Amino acid sequence: MEEEEYAGEYEEEEGGDQYTAMQGDAAPITTAGGSLFRSEEMALCQLFLQSEAAYGCVNELGELGLVQFRDLNPETNAFQRKFVNEVRRCDEMERKLRFLEKEIKKDEIPMLDTGDSPEAPQPREMIDLEATFEKLEHELREVNQNAEALKRNFLELTELKHILRKTQQFFDEQEGLEQGQVGQHQQLIQDEGGAGGGLQLGFVAGVILRERLPAFEKMLWRACRGNVFLRVAEIEDPLEDPQAGDQVFKSVFVIFFQGEQLKSRVKKICEGFRATLYPCPDQASDRREMAVGVMQRLEDLNTVLGQTNDHRHRVLVAAAKNIKVWFVKVRKIKAIYHTLNYFNLDTSQKCLIAECWIPRLDMEAIQLALRRGTEKSGSTIAPILNEMATTEAPPTFFRTNKFTSAFQALINAYGVATYREANPAVYTIITFPFLFAIMFGDAGHGVIMFGFAFWCILKEKQLMARKSDNEIWNYFFSGRYLIALMGIFSIYTGLIYNDVFSKSMNIFGSAWQVTEDKGTILAHKTMMLQPAQKDVNGTEESDFMGSPYPFGIDPVWQISTNKIVFLNSFKMKVSIIIGVIHMMFGVIISLWNNKYFAKTVNIYCEFIPQITFLSCMFGYMALLMFHKWTAYVAGGFGDPLTTERCAPSILITFINMVLFKDNEPDSPECEPYMYAGQKNIQKFLVLLAVVCIPWMLLAKPLITKNKPKAPGEETDFTEIMILQGIHTIEYVLGTVSHTASYLRLWALSLAHAQLSEVLWGMIMRIGLSSEHWSGGILLWAIFAAWAVLTVGILCLMEGLSAFLHTLRLHWVEFQSK
Repeated sequence: MEEEEYAGEYEEEEGGDQYTAMQGDAAPITTAGGSLFRSEEMALCQLFLQSEAAYGCVNELGELGLVQFRDLNPETNAFQRKFVNEVRRCDEMERKLRFLEKEIKKDEIPMLDTGDSPEAPQPREMIDLEATFEKLEHELREVNQNAEALKRNFLELTELKHILRKTQQFFDEQEGLEQGQVGQHQQLIQDEGGAGGGLQLGFVAGVILRERLPAFEKMLWRACRGNVFLRVAEIEDPLEDPQAGDQVFKSVFVIFFQGEQLKSRVKKICEGFRATLYPCPDQASDRREMAVGVMQRLEDLNTVLGQTNDHRHRVLVAAAKNIKVWFVKVRKIKAIYHTLNYFNLDTSQKCLIAECWIPRLDMEAIQLALRRGTEKSGSTIAPILNEMATTEAPPTFFRTNKFTSAFQALINAYGVATYREANPAVYTIITFPFLFAIMFGDAGHGVIMFGFAFWCILKEKQLMARKSDNEIWNYFFSGRYLIALMGIFSIYTGLIYNDVFSKSMNIFGSAWQVTEDKGTILAHKTMMLQPAQKDVNGTEESDFMGSPYPFGIDPVWQISTNKIVFLNSFKMKVSIIIGVIHMMFGVIISLWNNKYFAKTVNIYCEFIPQITFLSCMFGYMALLMFHKWTAYVAGGFGDPLTTERCAPSILITFINMVLFKDNEPDSPECEPYMYAGQKNIQKFLVLLAVVCIPWMLLAKPLITKNKPKAPGEETDFTEIMILQGIHTIEYVLGTVSHTASYLRLWALSLAHAQLSEVLWGMIMRIGLSSEHWSGGILLWAIFAAWAVLTVGILCLMEGLSAFLHTLRLHWVEFQSK
């Protein structure tokens, strides 16, 4: 059973054959401690419960979170199970609660969340809960319907108010034109014969959405052949849509026309564009009288709307105080009945029978929980828990706490270990932050990361009580201990690299010195410091003092022009060495698994050839790096063959080794090989690595060909050979590609250091280089920009990049071994 963190509620696996209930951020309540190195020992038990006590017992087991039930009715349809009606009632209650939650969020009312996990209600309390939710939903829906109807009336009256106001302005303008102003509008309302017989024009008035107005005008013009006159005025204030609740902008229009045919055509166009038409009197006195009535009705509607909204708000505020608790209660009831559907009824219909997986260490705690459930239910018959013999593979259960849960989640995201298999999460606690820190190595950025995680740890209880819905924040908070370790390790590797915000610290004093005179220094733009003695007799002083910098990289490299060349060589070799050690450790864990499960064939036919192949190729290459560091030195050990000029390239040596080519010396006075007998030893190692390939491919299938197979194992020899061939090819090719993959440690470390250096050089240097008094003021703004970019780019973006690369190294390179 894979353990999952759970915030005080029950979880169910839909469509599965198990039920898992976990408690809180901490580990499940137990009476004995387990080991994280391997999964817990599990026992398959049979449980007999009285029907009246079953609900209470499952409730107690759910709170404990240590039992996984099996579905004893896998063939039964979900709608034909005993407690399907109770599950449906819970679904209906959840629907009503979701409706209430939606309305509460719409009004932005805070929901009270105490963080407590209430106990599951008794079955008889379901009726009270259902009645409460039904009453709340009915009341809220009725209030919503009334409010929507009132808002619709309010919108219509508001639109009518604007129509009466705007049309009055139109007619006032027209009267002014008739009284002597000459213009193009005059001809629209006078007869062609001049003064005398005034032409009677009809008109309609309404409102339309502002974005539909251009198309509306064009359609009127084309459909009526220009025989209508349209006046438009915008409504400045937005109006509320009663259905969607959005703010919309509308415009008032008045259309003048002549004849019933045009009137019918205009109304059809208005209907097509969903324009709302309102009655508008012809006489000004009638319009004023209607406007007064509209204003009075609007005032009354405002009062009623306010009272309706106040009542709705009071209902929602009362519901917001309890809705979180209601959600937990309903989900617990649903989870209990969902689990009871996994049980079988005995022939007398009075007893429920269940099968479940239980950690052996927690038998006593589970017995106590069953006893409590029976006592709360008032049953007189104690439940019976019997252990069953089985050949089935038990589920995997790791007991974690708030510190180890994040590391276990990283491993489980790739795959859950099989039962009693060695758990890689234990070793990930160290290897994950360490590999991350190699790529992220900057002590300053590590301090920022550790400071954030340390704050989260100190404020742990307060932050957990907030119950944030922000998914990104929850990811960061749940990994606070992981981030803290990544910060600590980054500080360590940053000190090793002597890199603090791209600057070095000279704590112990550099081991290098400049022995040249001032004239020589000024005559050369760049000079190389010589670590060896400057003459054969050793009378002249060396630029290197003899003993290296005590801890980390010497700060003199910070100001050298060949800093990248030196660090590239150093970090590249360290990446390969760490990668080989990491992969070898993964193979060694497979040895522990095979020894634990007594799989002797796997040890001789898989582990030995795998570790031999890896050691002969890349393990040997790592040893050559150590030998090169110790066998060659600037100036040599009194022998010209041990000087730095005679140190051969490891890469060229390895390529020649694989191709069976002889090494060529870098200069005539140097030896082609690093030690005596190297050529023959390398040939032997390559041949041994080649022999390991058919060893891995053929040995195990041939040995196990005639042996009896365990249940679930492949029996066809052809299939076994194909499967073994896939594993062999994957391991051989993977060993090469995975070793190269560890070079990402070097690449990302270089990129992070260079980006940090560029950020300092292009931003902070501007503020620090100013000698004027205004430079102090400028430095505040520049430092703020540098700090924001450092946190945003170098800590967050680069940190996320290094995190994902570290995750890949563990998932693919380490766990595949």
